Amino acid sequence: MDSKDRRQVGKNHHLYQAMRHAGDGIITMLREERNMRFHCLAAVAALGLGWWLRISSGDWLWLLLVIFLVFAAEFLNTVTEAVTDVMVSHQYNVDVKKAKDVAAGGVLLAACFAVVVGLIIFGPRLVNLVR
Repeated sequence: MDSKDRRQVGKNHHLYQAMRHAGDGIITMLREERNMRFHCLAAVAALGLGWWLRISSGDWLWLLLVIFLVFAAEFLNTVTEAVTDVMVSHQYNVDVKKAKDVAAGGVLLAACFAVVVGLIIFGPRLVNLVR
């Protein structure tokens, strides 16, 4: 490694290094991925609604599960897009399109599941508020 180039190219030797890189990944997602920012906004809204409606512990677990499921799916989708683009030098390839479409489909399924869980948790409570 050149003395000017201090970028880490080897394995993490300390937990701190791993945590710092993971934090960098989260910040990158928030800065560069519009859909991740939307998911975060939706998560904050759901958490706020849960707090306002005083949902049960079990409902909190379901709510947190689907929020982190959507986040994980979005992270994996972004990884799939980045790796496949590098593999084909950002040129169109039918197999890359398939991989990207499948990864995006995974995010869509997770988001639909989150909406269903949200409707089950919040729907009856909100209906009772307007009655």
